[in-house]
Amino acid sequence: MTSSPHPSGGQLVRRSGDESQLSSLVCDLSQNVQTMMDNMLAMIKEIDQNSAGIVKEIENSKESVYQRKNTLEQEKELLHKTAFSVLGMLSSQDLS
Repeated sequence: MTSSPHPSGGQLVRRSGDESQLSSLVCDLSQNVQTMMDNMLAMIKEIDQNSAGIVKEIENSKESVYQRKNTLEQEKELLHKTAFSVLGMLSSQDLS
């Protein structure tokens, strides 16, 4: 059995330094990911608020269009009745 050589003091310091740098890098990366997730969450909330406002505006527009359609249909019926009345008056004058 061969025994593995024990690391020398210089190797231990370098290994410890490497582990410290790696640990620092992982910690920084974790903080960056957390910051990005927080930013994404804020953007999602803003999008949800904006989309709710847009949906409300669409519903209001639909209601307005529906009311305008009904008004136009009523005006159309009135115009037809008036036109038929005028045509009736003109045709009765022609018969006289």
